[in-house]
Amino acid sequence: MRFSHLKTVILLHVFGSIMMDSNGQQLITVAEWGSLNGQNIEKYTLRNNASQEVDIITYGATITSIRTPDKQGNVADVVLGFDTVEGYSSTKNPYFGATIGRVANRIGKAAFTLNGKKYHVSANNGQNTLHGGSKGWSSKIWNATIRNDRLVLSLLSEDGDQGFPGAAIASVSFRLTVHGELCIDMKVFVTKATPINLANHSYFNLAGHKGGATELYKHEVMLNSDRWTVTDTEGIPTGEIRSVENTVMDLRNLTVLKDAIDRVPGGGYDTNFCLTGDIFADKNKFVAKVLHPTSGRYLEVYSNQPGVQFYTANFLPAEGSTGVQGKDKAEYFKHGAFCLETQDYPDAVNHENFPNSILEPGEIYRHNVIYKFGVST
Repeated sequence: MRFSHLKTVILLHVFGSIMMDSNGQQLITVAEWGSLNGQNIEKYTLRNNASQEVDIITYGATITSIRTPDKQGNVADVVLGFDTVEGYSSTKNPYFGATIGRVANRIGKAAFTLNGKKYHVSANNGQNTLHGGSKGWSSKIWNATIRNDRLVLSLLSEDGDQGFPGAAIASVSFRLTVHGELCIDMKVFVTKATPINLANHSYFNLAGHKGGATELYKHEVMLNSDRWTVTDTEGIPTGEIRSVENTVMDLRNLTVLKDAIDRVPGGGYDTNFCLTGDIFADKNKFVAKVLHPTSGRYLEVYSNQPGVQFYTANFLPAEGSTGVQGKDKAEYFKHGAFCLETQDYPDAVNHENFPNSILEPGEIYRHNVIYKFGVST
């Protein structure tokens, strides 16, 4: 199939489709959600029969809300975000809920060598590249269609976008099951060899998005990881993979965040954890569990990726300063949320001992992650 024709097929935009269940209940609905630079932004809402809803906008393929009940049946929105697309397009947006690409996390010195050629990519984090560069996929408007019970967002990234070689066509599908599973499936194929590493960057607080650090510290966290990638002062991996044994990185058993977070160098977790098991097995494995005992809400994460970035919102403004102005008149501060970004290891393109992040033409990048929400009584 010719590339130009393939582009037309993949980026076909179907607007106004609605998926219903057998009882006529709408499972996916769509509404206009403002505009940006003359382009309309749409918001899609996924619903199930367990009082759970997920809102996703076409700007950045971004999750803007996840509403889920607690043990008393009270529903709360458990992800941080903004009320308008202007908030998401602002430089003050710390990637709330976005789909990150072409390469999530950091690339050291914004450069890498591939097939004997050195590439210089967009430096937007000091001398380094963070989350795809200054105009990564989180700042692009994706095309949307509804396919059965899935919302599918698609994007064409041109050859040379942010300095990366080759054109890339990406699709991300979102599906909400009756069991509270938000299933996200990411696929990419390319015209030239290029690094690919996608991630979802939702900021969670299971007490509700306004819960702040006070409630975050009550969360109990468990990660299926026995090693982590050591980084320098700029967050770039040194190449060393270290055991979590007898360190504050050991979260293999449920750990109250208040008991650990202040002992982490740098003021909180911003760490790639290497998941236990066969990193080359293309099947989902248990990644993490987080519990908020007061509400009873829990989140379980499953993925086929080799790593997960556990981040505790250390770079949000400190209490006492002006916070990030969020949705519903909320103000977000340091340690007000956590992220669990399933991914390849950071800067993998520059470390031969890390899992391969290069996607070749003819190959398909497949990244599956399931965020399962439930209640512990």
